[in-house]
Amino acid sequence: SPPAAVSQVTVRDALNQALDEELERDERVFLLGEEVAQYDGAYKISRGLWKKYGDKRVIDTPISEMGFAGIAVGAAMVWLRPVCEFMTFNFSMQAIDQVINSAAKTCYMSAGSIAVPIVFRGPNGASAGVAAQHSQCFAAWYGHCPGLKVVSPWSAEDAKGLLKASIRDDNPVVVLENELLYGVPFEMSEQAQSKEFVIPIGKAKIERQGTHVTIVAHSRPVGHCMEAAAVLSKEGVECEVINLRTIRPMDIETVEASVVKTNHLVTVEGGWPQFGVGAEICARIMEGPAFNYLDAPAVRVTGADVPMPYAKILEDNCIPQVKDIVFAVKKALNI
Repeated sequence: SPPAAVSQVTVRDALNQALDEELERDERVFLLGEEVAQYDGAYKISRGLWKKYGDKRVIDTPISEMGFAGIAVGAAMVWLRPVCEFMTFNFSMQAIDQVINSAAKTCYMSAGSIAVPIVFRGPNGASAGVAAQHSQCFAAWYGHCPGLKVVSPWSAEDAKGLLKASIRDDNPVVVLENELLYGVPFEMSEQAQSKEFVIPIGKAKIERQGTHVTIVAHSRPVGHCMEAAAVLSKEGVECEVINLRTIRPMDIETVEASVVKTNHLVTVEGGWPQFGVGAEICARIMEGPAFNYLDAPAVRVTGADVPMPYAKILEDNCIPQVKDIVFAVKKALNI
């Protein structure tokens, strides 16, 4: 049989495909946010959707996150399936009461009688040259909160499969995309291009097999980890790279199985160190059966513990780079 067709698809196009397919599949799905309709989306994620589906399904909102997130949560309570876009997750702070107090807690507080099938999505983490108020990772913020599911895609395949799964899920899901990945092309299998392709929420993916050290990351840093693994491979160090994909619920089993094999752990993230995703992974490994297999302390690679500077050279020094990951792996392996 001929080899399966593989094509290059950008993360932007993968997200657009996911939205298009889910709007078509279920008439309860609708998209709302700033500039998502007539302008085709601030990042062109919703390109063509307003023309195709019209005003009822793709809705431009005023600049009022608290307002439109609240409208979306109310719509979800009466069993529509809103996709609420924040132009950046920094603006979700205007609506964090709606996300956590209204969306995340309602199913529990109503004893299961009111579900809130909503997706909050948009770019998360540091972009380039937008300074401290627009450069923070919300994975730990939202991952902290029971009642939410939180996903953080890296590749085009992740983006499409996780967004589709999130829209179909009956719980509130936060989808943390990355602006700097939108234009990046990834290979996408024929299977991933099908309309029924979904990636189960709560399952990590081993992006590279290795035997010497486990590296766990999510979102854009996964790419840096793959680059670091290629560099280290030339020096005889084989890294196992795990793409977390989901922050909550966290797939600690995949990490544990890898640590049992490699006996070393490095975590990588763009967010701040204190109470971060890496801190949680380290704590879970410490508490679980894989702890006895560690031959050295786990090492965290994180963003710097400062508000993001504006200057490019300072910004570069605040975000984990390939060299930082290589250094951390060598520290973990004591080489």
